[in-house]
Amino acid sequence: MREEILSLLTGKKTDKVPVFSGLIHITSEGLESEGLVFHEVHHDAGKMARAAASTFKLTGMPSATLPLDLCAPAEALGATLNFYENGEYRFPQPAKALFASTKYLNTAYFQNADFVNKGRIQTICEAIKILKDGVGEDVVISGMIPGPYTLLLYLIEAGGLFAEMKREPNAVLDALFHLSSFLSQIGNAYKNAGADFITIHDMGGSAGFIGPAKYEQFVFPSEKHLIEQLPKPCVLSVCGKMDKSIHLLGQTGADAISLDQLTDLAAARLALKAVMLFGNIDPVVTLYRGDEAQVHEAVSRAKEAGVDAVWPGCDLVPSTPIQNIKPLM
Repeated sequence: MREEILSLLTGKKTDKVPVFSGLIHITSEGLESEGLVFHEVHHDAGKMARAAASTFKLTGMPSATLPLDLCAPAEALGATLNFYENGEYRFPQPAKALFASTKYLNTAYFQNADFVNKGRIQTICEAIKILKDGVGEDVVISGMIPGPYTLLLYLIEAGGLFAEMKREPNAVLDALFHLSSFLSQIGNAYKNAGADFITIHDMGGSAGFIGPAKYEQFVFPSEKHLIEQLPKPCVLSVCGKMDKSIHLLGQTGADAISLDQLTDLAAARLALKAVMLFGNIDPVVTLYRGDEAQVHEAVSRAKEAGVDAVWPGCDLVPSTPIQNIKPLM
C-alpha cells in the first residue's frame, strides 16, 4: 500500500481508496505495547520512532507521523513547554505565551538565528531517520508542522493577538510570513531526514474558529506563503467548519486538503476538483467512542462523498481503542 499512497500523493488516482493519516495517530495501547511512557517519547529519538510505528504494528495502518506534538517549532523559538509528566496522555503545550505582541516576531528576531538547530527539531529529524530505517519500506512517513497561525497562537498572548489583528493587521501578517519561512525550514529538514510528505496541521487557523473574513485576511496568505517554500508533496489539514472558505483552500498550492467532520465533504469535493481531498472520520465520536459498525459506516460515507483517501479528521485521542482502528483497514 505504501507505493500506492506515494503514487496518490503525486496526483495519480488509485483503484482503491487508501486509509492512512498524516496527523498524529498513536494510541495508549500502542505505547504500552512498546513499553513507552508518553511524556518521555518526545525527548528521545529512538522512543519517538517506536511510538510512531506502534499503530502500524498493531493495526497495519500504513503510515506514521512525526513529531508527536505540534509545539516543537514554538519550543525552538524559545517557548517553555509543559510535557505533563504526571502520567496523563496529553500532548505538550506551551506553559505560557512567549510574547505579548506580534511585533517581537520581526526581521531582527529571525535574522541569523539558527532556530532549526534549537529545541527538539534535530531530535525529531533523527527520529524520522530511525523510523525510516525501521518501517520505511511498509509505511508512508508524514513530517508534521503547525500552520503559521496555529504557531502564532502558541507564541502570543491571545488578547494582544486579537487586538492587533484589528488595529495593526500588517504587523500580524509580517509575523505570520516570518513564521511561515521558519516553518518551511523545518519542513525541509523533515523531508531531508526521510519524511515522504509534509502535513501542515493548521488546527487553530480555521475559518470555523476565526471566521471566513479573518481566515482570508491572515491565514490563507501565510499558508500559501509556507506551501510555496515547502517540498512536495504537501497536505494541508484544517479543522473546523470550512464550508465558506473551501474555494481558498484550493488556492493554497497544497497537493491535498484534509478536512474534519464539521465540513460538508460532498460540497468540498465539488469545490476542490483539482485538488486531492482527504478525510474525514470523526476522531472522537466515531473512533474514540464509537464501535466497529460506526467506523465502517463513516468510512463508507467518506468514500461516497468522493475522498481520495480516508483520514481521521484530526489527531487521534490517545485512548482510542485499537479495535476501532483495525476496521478502518
